[in-house]
Amino acid sequence: MRIKLDRTMCDGFGLCAKHAPEYFPLDDWGYASLAGDGTIPAADHDAVKRALLDCPVHAIIELAEHRSVIEAG
Repeated sequence: MRIKLDRTMCDGFGLCAKHAPEYFPLDDWGYASLAGDGTIPAADHDAVKRALLDCPVHAIIELAEHRSVIEAG
């Protein structure tokens, strides 16, 4: 799972930090930032997905997985 955070949309509700604080630290004004490069290990998918779904302004976006297809012959 890969995500990104659109900080321009963040209104500082802090629900993301409640569900996944290791990925969404809050600054001094209560606005979230994204820790790391947006790659979420399988063990943390549930917490980050809950943060994504609970964000009232939809500032957290799940990026599509790109899969390459090798065509035979």
